[in-house]
Amino acid sequence: MSKLAFVFPGQGSQAVGMGKVFTEKNETCNEFMQKADKALGFELSTLMLEGPQDELTLTYNAQPALLTVGAMIAARLEEEGITPDYTAGHSLGEYTALVESKVLSFEDAVVAVHKRGLYMNDAVPAGKGAMAAILGMDRDVLESITANITESGHPVQPANLNCPGQIVISGAKEGVDKACTALKEAGAKRALPLNVSGPFHSVLMQPAAGELQKTLEGIDMKDAKIPVIANVTADEVTKQDEIKKLLVEQLYSPVRWEESIEKLLELGVTRFIECGPGKVLSGLIRKIDRTAKVYPVYDEETLEKLLEEAKGWS
Repeated sequence: MSKLAFVFPGQGSQAVGMGKVFTEKNETCNEFMQKADKALGFELSTLMLEGPQDELTLTYNAQPALLTVGAMIAARLEEEGITPDYTAGHSLGEYTALVESKVLSFEDAVVAVHKRGLYMNDAVPAGKGAMAAILGMDRDVLESITANITESGHPVQPANLNCPGQIVISGAKEGVDKACTALKEAGAKRALPLNVSGPFHSVLMQPAAGELQKTLEGIDMKDAKIPVIANVTADEVTKQDEIKKLLVEQLYSPVRWEESIEKLLELGVTRFIECGPGKVLSGLIRKIDRTAKVYPVYDEETLEKLLEEAKGWS
């Protein structure tokens, strides 16, 4: 029997107005906004619906905002009788996957990712870190080049292994700059600096990982009712103690997204629903496997289209 996975995006997908179409038409979705505001002690909902965009994009705001929208869309799908066999999320999206898999309560998760954003923001002073997307470069060559630059005293490493031909690197600004130059000389098609607030998923995030571990130790986590594919291992995980350990490691380890999708395909998943604003993950999944059926759900139109197709699912 065909299996279904819910996937949840990370930072970069946020946009002013996110979630509005769902909160206006569905009381359950509106309750997620109210719960987030109450748990956080400030009006995240106003920031999500009205902006400004630059404030919404700050990592400690973007993370709880994306989690809120992803969780409400998943809940909306459940109301329609659509439930996943597996969940996965890209970076921050892994927390939304854990909410859907009943590892974390929504309230605990939204507070945890807000704090995670604050820790990440504080870990590296502005301007000291950087990230860049490398297109058209062999992974082994990229890893060798970044390792050599790191050994020379300028830390840089693969951060997001997204899909064939797309790897994001992260580290000290000088390390990323040197890597971009060296990788283009080695044959990379493009090296595109990213407009991000820090060197996420690099060793420079280890101070944030220590703070995150303290936060997670104070949260009640349960074993997953739905298996989650972890970013760090690209393998399924259900035990709460292992999940907690991997969430800490995730801050300074690569997001193995391509391998995670390959694992889901191996487990029999043929359909993927992206729950969140935009369709970034849908595009990546199609590049990993063109035969996979991918459904981004980010407004009522995409939801209705999915529900119509789902009538023919077996």
